[in-house]
Amino acid sequence: MTRGRLPAVRTALLLAGLTVAHLGVTLFLESDLGSDPFNVLVQGLYRSIPWPERMSHGRVHLLVCLLIVLVLLGIARSYVRIGTVLCMALGGPIIDLWTIPLAPLFHDGMAMGWRLLALVLGCVILAFGMTIVIRSEAGTGPNDLVAVIISDFSKKPFGVVRVAVDAAFALAGWLLGGVVGLGTLVCAGLVGPCAQVFLPVSGRLCDACLRRAGEKNPR
Repeated sequence: MTRGRLPAVRTALLLAGLTVAHLGVTLFLESDLGSDPFNVLVQGLYRSIPWPERMSHGRVHLLVCLLIVLVLLGIARSYVRIGTVLCMALGGPIIDLWTIPLAPLFHDGMAMGWRLLALVLGCVILAFGMTIVIRSEAGTGPNDLVAVIISDFSKKPFGVVRVAVDAAFALAGWLLGGVVGLGTLVCAGLVGPCAQVFLPVSGRLCDACLRRAGEKNPR
C-alpha cells in the first residue's frame, strides 16, 4: 500500500474506534442510570433556553458540537480534521445500529446489579474506542477534543484532564437544569482513568496498522 492511501487507513481506524466507542455508549444508555456528562450539559441548555418549538435535544446537541468546533478552529485549528465531522455525523446512527441487538437484553425489571455491570462495562468500552479514535490521528469528536487539547497544551495526563472536563460539563449542565444520575457520576470518574490506561495500547495498535500500510514512523 502506498503512502497516498495512508489517510484511508487512519480513517478506517477512526471508524473502528467510533464503532467500539458507541457500543460502550449504547450499553451506558441501555443501563438507564443517567446521562453522560456532556449530555447533561446539552440537557441543561435545552431546558434553560427558550428554543423554538422545532428544536430538540438532538438538535441542541449538534448545535453545541458545532459551536465547540468553531471555537477550536480559532484556537487550535490543526486538531479539527475530517474525523471530527465523521464523529459528529455517525455517532447517532451507530448507536441506533447497536441498539437493535442490545435493546432486547434490557428491560424495566432488570436487576440493579446487571444495570451497574452494563454501565461500568459501557464506560470501559467507550474509553477504549475513544482512544483508538484519538490515536488514529484522523480527528476526534468535538466534546472529546476539548480534553485532548487541554491535555496537550497543559502537559497534564489525559485521564486527569478528562475527569475534570467531564465534571465541568456535568456541573454546568446541572446548574442549568440537567439531571445528574448515578451513571453520570460513574462515567465522569471512570472514562478518563480508563482512557489513560488504554492510550498506549491503542497507540501501539494504530502504529502497527500504519506500519503494515507502509508508514515507517507513524508518530
